[in-house]
Amino acid sequence: MKDLIVPYKDENDNNILHLAGRLAPPRQRNIVVGAALQMQRELLWFREVEKMVLPSFRERKNRDGETPWDLFTKEHKDLMKEGEKWMRETAAQSMLVATLIATVVFAAALTVPGGSNQDTGIPVLLRKKSFIIFAVSDAIALFTSLTSILVFLSIVLTSRYADDDFLELLPSRLMFGLITLFISIISMMVTFTATFFLLFSHGVTWAPILVAVFAFLLVTLYFSMQCRLWAHIIRATYCSRLIFRPRKHILY
Repeated sequence: MKDLIVPYKDENDNNILHLAGRLAPPRQRNIVVGAALQMQRELLWFREVEKMVLPSFRERKNRDGETPWDLFTKEHKDLMKEGEKWMRETAAQSMLVATLIATVVFAAALTVPGGSNQDTGIPVLLRKKSFIIFAVSDAIALFTSLTSILVFLSIVLTSRYADDDFLELLPSRLMFGLITLFISIISMMVTFTATFFLLFSHGVTWAPILVAVFAFLLVTLYFSMQCRLWAHIIRATYCSRLIFRPRKHILY
């Protein structure tokens, strides 16, 4: 069947790779969220078809004098601009959140709950388990938020936004940045909860428990809002190639 499909040309001398380079209709593109991931899916489709044809097909021109890649670039010019805009805006907004988290947890590290011994400088509540949890989670929140800031900065400032960057580089960076941001949010909530357990360990015991419940609900809410985007990035970047594997056997 491959031998019948691959040599096919339409009335404008477009071969199968030319046809793969055309922009998919909106209904088909909207399967994934975000213009950048749509561009990624279009690139993946083109590259997979490119593997099936002979090298000479990649340089053949249609009646308009366009190679398949020329046609792909022209058809996806607007989508690539939209993808760059979407990627920059998503990274910038996430970077703002990460910056706020880094500021908060850094300030929390300087103002130790319970204060410090004026003579030795050692925290008064050092021996409490909640203090260890506070210190560790605060450090994790600080380092992961700073990591996500650097990742998002690389997306906003240093990325070339070339066609092939949308295939794996940019989505992978965005995914890594979002994961580290999520870890920093969880760690910040743990830090906040541990602080309440330290301050209200004697007396009002229900207060830190209530804070812990609300912190858990906030983390769950954030995860539910972001999980769809994460799922699309993972599916588009790491699982989409599996779509084409069974069909290769059919064509061959």
